[in-house]
Amino acid sequence: MMDTEKKIPDAETRAKNVARLREVCLQFDQLNMILAQASAIAETELQNSPLYIHRRERVKKQLEQLKLNRETQT
Repeated sequence: MMDTEKKIPDAETRAKNVARLREVCLQFDQLNMILAQASAIAETELQNSPLYIHRRERVKKQLEQLKLNRETQT
């Protein structure tokens, strides 16, 4: 077996790596914001679509009918 010691990089190399990691984190933050905005736009468009509105109204009527059925049974 070969014993290889792990060496700690010098301060300059560590500083460069930390700076790169911070930049990557910022890029991920930007990407997350873009995805959140896209998701919000898609959700808004979905809620305003005629098909979604029709389905929502149908479910609402079904729930109201269920409540009426339960009230008449008791």
